[in-house]
Amino acid sequence: MAVIIETRELNKKYKNVLAVKDLSLSVEEGAIYGFVGPNGAGKTTTMHILTTLLQPSSGEAFVGGYSVTSQPRDVRRVIGYMPDFFGVYDDMKVWEYLDFFAACYDIPEAERPPLIRDLLDLVDLGHRADDMVDSLSRGMKQRLCLARTLAHDPQVLILDEPASGLDPRARVEIRELLVELANMGKTIFFSTHILADVAEICTQVGIIEAGELVMQGSVEEMLRQLVPQREIVITLLGKVDEAKEKLAAMATVASVEDLKAENGRSRLYVSLSGEDQDVSDLLAALVKAKIPVMHFMEETRDLESVFMRATKGIVS
Repeated sequence: MAVIIETRELNKKYKNVLAVKDLSLSVEEGAIYGFVGPNGAGKTTTMHILTTLLQPSSGEAFVGGYSVTSQPRDVRRVIGYMPDFFGVYDDMKVWEYLDFFAACYDIPEAERPPLIRDLLDLVDLGHRADDMVDSLSRGMKQRLCLARTLAHDPQVLILDEPASGLDPRARVEIRELLVELANMGKTIFFSTHILADVAEICTQVGIIEAGELVMQGSVEEMLRQLVPQREIVITLLGKVDEAKEKLAAMATVASVEDLKAENGRSRLYVSLSGEDQDVSDLLAALVKAKIPVMHFMEETRDLESVFMRATKGIVS
């Protein structure tokens, strides 16, 4: 897959503060890339450089094959940018707002009405076309701003905290819309500190902390790298010593630990390496040995655990 966004040892310094430090990332064409980090990590600064709003202090960045420093006009033609704080003009109707921005992109007047209808249908605002912008909820304004970024049919969408401040239902709607846009062939690069949004839809993730890219890849790749061992909790009705002996003899098991017994039931905490089949084999071995297994559960490995392990000790 071709790389459509790339930075090479990117740096941005404000007086004595290095907001972005030697940042090198790559985003594949068609990806939904989640740029994750706490407030102040350097997400917005990086996005301002990618959208040609800021010049880097050093390093290079490319979007759609164009340099953000030497070919800014070409970059702007291939991107749609949605900032974290966006302006909506309250004295306009919804369709007028999109018409205004379509005109800014030099879209001929005769082509604008069908384009506006299509954009409003895409973001589910067709029924609000004649309403005033200031009558929309925050979630609807977010979707309207997203429609605005699509007016010139860009290859790449760069979205800064698109779900910020939204209620749970509106956040789900935004996530679904991003997936739909990706299915239409768009590459989506969005920043967030809401890990649930990233885990649900992203094909690639980059974690940034204190201006540095800590790691990037798919969630599964990062889990395998940071949490190489799988963790299983087994509840038994008896034969604990026999179970521990059986488990310790298995090649994939790294350790077996007793947990506190509850209600006459014993619990074992097992760390093992391997794939799904190895987990299945572990349970099968216990059942074959007629060890009374009451409950067998693998502890969930998720993006939150990745984030906490990746940023541990990085915070300054």
